[in-house]
Amino acid sequence: MRYFFHIAYKGANYHGWQKNGDVISLQQTIEEKLSQVLKVPTIVNGCGRTDAQVNASQFFFHADIDVGFDTTLMFRLNQILPDDIAVFDVLPMDDLPHARFDAIERQYDYFIHTYKDPFLGTCSSQYLDLDLDFDKLQQATALLLKYNDYRPFCTSPDKNDHTICHVNFASWLVAANGNQLRFQIKANRFLSKMIRIIVGQLLRVGTGKLSVAAFEHYLIAKETPAILYPAHPQGLYLSKVTYPYLNLAPRTEFLGLNFKDVNWEKI
Repeated sequence: MRYFFHIAYKGANYHGWQKNGDVISLQQTIEEKLSQVLKVPTIVNGCGRTDAQVNASQFFFHADIDVGFDTTLMFRLNQILPDDIAVFDVLPMDDLPHARFDAIERQYDYFIHTYKDPFLGTCSSQYLDLDLDFDKLQQATALLLKYNDYRPFCTSPDKNDHTICHVNFASWLVAANGNQLRFQIKANRFLSKMIRIIVGQLLRVGTGKLSVAAFEHYLIAKETPAILYPAHPQGLYLSKVTYPYLNLAPRTEFLGLNFKDVNWEKI
């Protein structure tokens, strides 16, 4: 029987989702703990491949489980998982749906704080004294919905079958005090480090280091810049994953008291 597991995690202590040699990954950690609870080796397949230190306020993985278990599985799994990984739901699925390939939309949020705060270091990206031209930032952001080939925002575009991504939403929010920023983007798929590169390039536009015209040129020419400036990983969250047959609300306040009470305003 195939099961979908609905989880969230902080990525600070992991070298990304995917198993990768001797470094600690979320996939390896979850497989070890789930196998321990079920008492049989168990492989899991995630809905994406978040990079090192990237967070997820909503994430799904599937596992094929043929041994019997009772309703205490989620409780027992949460007991032995590290505190930075939480399981919210274990969902039996008909047939053999795939957690990664069946997803039709993913949303990411990227958080920035412009002052030093010891409580935000692992859940938001620090950019001190960030002086942004919001008009230019908004102009460049709007261009993301105009084009669908994201080769310029991928570290290794030739490793993909194609670099087409259909972005259907991209927007910036700013806290009323002006000290915190939030970027949101939704698409059917994303390329490796695509969001961090987009945020990095948008920040260069906003700070006057890159013109809006130059930003658009890369999209028109499908040209990867000679030097990429990915934004820091700590502020990035996979925040929503949608399937044709499954559309659950996230179950966590993914930035706690530091951000959940912020009065966000659209730029």
